[in-house]
Amino acid sequence: MGRIVTLAEAPEFRKQLRTDGRRVVATNGCFDLLHVGHLRYLMQARALGDFLWVGLNGDKSVCDLKGPGRPYVPEAERAELLAEWRTVDAVTIFPEVRATEFLRAVEPDIYVKGGDYTPESLNPEEAAVLKACGARIEIVSFVPNHSTTALAQKMARP
Repeated sequence: MGRIVTLAEAPEFRKQLRTDGRRVVATNGCFDLLHVGHLRYLMQARALGDFLWVGLNGDKSVCDLKGPGRPYVPEAERAELLAEWRTVDAVTIFPEVRATEFLRAVEPDIYVKGGDYTPESLNPEEAAVLKACGARIEIVSFVPNHSTTALAQKMARP
């Protein structure tokens, strides 16, 4: 199964992967209340390379992105759950809303986002880091009818 790599450890860990000739695919997100949509998305990402590295938004950034009361699951537990999925090779928690520092540390060969994004809609700072390291951007199919927000709304119904 995968391992949890701190942001400080990431550059040295990446250096070893490069030495080993591994093709690193990176993606990132909140991954709060894991569901089958997350799994299918990560499986699509993993199929593009031989090492899947997931950047995980820390608790404060999830709250900033999703609002009060989020995340539902603390960052350490979300990281542990993701790292145990067979398809995930490494997980790194990053504190910022944007994945810029994670991407700078990981220097992926391929960067994956879901079908609700386009290469043009990526954050400009993230896109600049990806360009600088020569990463290819891949957009994979969006998994419809699966979201943490929808799941939480369903659970809140009487």
